[in-house]
Amino acid sequence: MMKTHITESLPFRNIAGKPARTAALVLMTALLSLTVFAGTMVMISLKTGLNSLGSRLGADLMVVPAETAKDLNYEDIVLHGSTGEFYMDVSQAAEVMERDGVGQVSAQFFLASANSSCCSVPVQLIGFDPETDFTVTPWIKRSYSKELKDMDIVIGSSLNALVGDTLTFYGCECHVAAKLENTGTSFDTAVFTNENTIKRLMDSANELKMKDFGDIDPEKAVSCLLINVSDGYTAQKVRLDINVNLSGVKAVQTKDLIAGMSESIGSVADIVGGLMAIVWTLGLIILLLAYNMSINGRKKEFAVLRIVGASRKRLAAIVMQEALLTGILGAVTGTMVGMLVIMPFSTMIENKLGLPFLLPDIGKTAMLAALSIAAAVISGSFSAAVSAFRISRIDTALILRGDD
Repeated sequence: MMKTHITESLPFRNIAGKPARTAALVLMTALLSLTVFAGTMVMISLKTGLNSLGSRLGADLMVVPAETAKDLNYEDIVLHGSTGEFYMDVSQAAEVMERDGVGQVSAQFFLASANSSCCSVPVQLIGFDPETDFTVTPWIKRSYSKELKDMDIVIGSSLNALVGDTLTFYGCECHVAAKLENTGTSFDTAVFTNENTIKRLMDSANELKMKDFGDIDPEKAVSCLLINVSDGYTAQKVRLDINVNLSGVKAVQTKDLIAGMSESIGSVADIVGGLMAIVWTLGLIILLLAYNMSINGRKKEFAVLRIVGASRKRLAAIVMQEALLTGILGAVTGTMVGMLVIMPFSTMIENKLGLPFLLPDIGKTAMLAALSIAAAVISGSFSAAVSAFRISRIDTALILRGDD
């Protein structure tokens, strides 16, 4: 009974008694766990952000002024969070609405703000018509179910303001009615309001001579039209019809807007996946070498244990228990470090990559953390199993005579 008790406590004593060896094994397992968790989290967040952007656009087509389409200003504003404005006359918008195949239509109005107390740089103000809107309203209703009154605004999740605050744009005070959930897109730094409010802000900017709208009358202008095509028509057919038959406007398919982003995300995913594979392979090799070196240095220790009554199976179990303990400690540590690196700095990562980046929900994050820990522990245990097999074949007599 005494011998059994001694060997049962050995895994804990060996781990505590060899801090350098333990730290090395914990570090390598932590690196494996960190690589899996952080790499997979980045790839999932990029894909989730792209899906979020696609759902926020929420229309088959976007129609913008032709001049704007030439210099891609609309892509910078819609996809990348740049501030700016562009307009077409309502008569042009009316012509678009009359084309065959045009179903749901809703106008939006873009206005770049001057600096405000909510942020250190100008933000994009986006006006919409609640009566016809089918893209912004469903999203806003998740955070604010009431009717958006004149001079009420809804702000993106990244803006430094709270519900109930008052923000001033172009001399007009606006009431923060709601703050939207995080989307991981440029909409997180935007301000949304109804058509009446945005036109009042445009008029005020014009009167204060803070904006030059040129020949465009702010009261008779829209920035873009969002369109869902009618049944029996394809987005491509309606787009071609508008572009061929109407001058001064340009129709684009929203899926084409995010196609470039999709390719960029695919490239980033390939790079991250490649780095994960390299780190994982090197980590496994190093773990195998580390356990092998550890076993070579402990042959006499295991030989003595055989003399005092420990079976070959028990020696292998000691190695596996040590691997399990260091593996769990390292895997949990690596995953926690991954969380501390990715989650608090998601906005910075989004800005650096220039791509939509939306962290998965708590449930998916917890599942990914559990899988990362399991993968790292299994890898460490596999490396230890190779060494445990060697232990089971040790010839005690040869070891004690000093032969290898």
